[in-house]
Amino acid sequence: QVQLVESGGGLVQPGGSLRLSCAASGSIFSVYVMGWYRQAPGKQRELVAAITSGGTTNYEDSVKGRFTISRDNAKNTVYLQMNSPKPEDTAVYYCNADLRPSRLAPIQTYWGKGTLVTVSS
Repeated sequence: QVQLVESGGGLVQPGGSLRLSCAASGSIFSVYVMGWYRQAPGKQRELVAAITSGGTTNYEDSVKGRFTISRDNAKNTVYLQMNSPKPEDTAVYYCNADLRPSRLAPIQTYWGKGTLVTVSS
């Protein structure tokens, strides 16, 4: 059983900073891409940032230069450093991982339950 657990959400002021963490645990053979998605009220879930096991990153245009994704492969953990957040960044942030739970299993996608980030003064 694989679990992704996010932490670090909460209320942050515009221009402040916040760090989200997501740890994958359970039966894990290998983790490939890890990422952060978000879903604001009334909107579709969208990719915020993603990172491969080799460290290649990809960002949604509106967060480039403000958010940084990183990961600790030894801990199967991904982080999202949110600097200078804006009110429009308010959303539930979900962690996502493409991983192989065992050597012979196919790569599967797993999701965390989400953590709410509210950007407001």
